[in-house]
Amino acid sequence: MDLSLLWYLLSILLVLIGLAGTIYPALPGLGLLAAGFLLAAWNGNFVHVGFWPLTTIVVLAVIGMVIESVASLLGAQKSGASREALIGSLLGGLIGLFFGLFGAIAGPVLGAVIGELIARRNLPQASRVGAATFLGFLAGTVAKIACAFAMLGVFILALLF
Repeated sequence: MDLSLLWYLLSILLVLIGLAGTIYPALPGLGLLAAGFLLAAWNGNFVHVGFWPLTTIVVLAVIGMVIESVASLLGAQKSGASREALIGSLLGGLIGLFFGLFGAIAGPVLGAVIGELIARRNLPQASRVGAATFLGFLAGTVAKIACAFAMLGVFILALLF
């Protein structure tokens, strides 16, 4: 079997896992997606996909990862969350990764609510912080998916033109 075919198959696998990772928070979706595109471009000797498209892909991946990382915290912060709620959201997100998809979604929310309850002992405020954290998570996921499709678009356009 031709070795370049194996490299292309590996790059396709990385892209598919990366696309799945845009929805499943425990996988580094955008990083895997960028790696798949870089591997495909390298395997094609950068003839069709060169420096500028690859740079754009990497920049989009970084932007998407940054947005995803801070979106839940910004959602909590906009609702007037305490420092303890922000720390709880961060810790809950890290712990939640060990409990699959549900944990990755529920972890930051529960962490923020628990942190807010510890700080202020006010259930309505803690509920608002939890809801805002969840909305921030959703916004981050939408931004990450948008970045993934933009990366895919840049790669396809580079191949065609």
